Amino acid sequence: MSSTLMERTGMAVPGMGVPGVVSPGVMPAGVSYQMVPRCTFKVERCQDGMKVSCTCDDQLACSTLQNLCSVLAGGLCCCCCTYNGVTVCTYNYTMGTCKWEMTPQGVCFTCTSGDAKCCSMIQSYCDCLNAMLSAGCHCCWFVNNTPLCWGCCEPVPAKTSGKR
Repeated sequence: MSSTLMERTGMAVPGMGVPGVVSPGVMPAGVSYQMVPRCTFKVERCQDGMKVSCTCDDQLACSTLQNLCSVLAGGLCCCCCTYNGVTVCTYNYTMGTCKWEMTPQGVCFTCTSGDAKCCSMIQSYCDCLNAMLSAGCHCCWFVNNTPLCWGCCEPVPAKTSGKR
């Protein structure tokens, strides 16, 4: 599957509403569901902050992600990490300049700051997000409280030891 059905108001992110359990065919008033592209994330530090590559295997999911980024450009960025459906950590990127750039297989998110303290916070987010994703968490990116994409980290090859 290249997309996931999500409640538009968020995934138990503070201040963004809490989705309820909905029986098939019954939808509470004011709730709208949308398909959110499923991505693979690669998170890394850069000189003044962090960079996240979001890639999609499916061309339709990639186009949807890129269109959402174009429409929501310049909005407040945040991401929410969940483990077994429970929110573990939420990151709000308010201390830096956030940009979304198109790539052939998705988008690239960068958050940077010229201020040393803000840069340190952004890079701490990067380290923590890497740890969360490596531990098996899933992450959902939001722009202006609109879910943009959802997924997990790029698989890391297993390390083998020469000793037994």
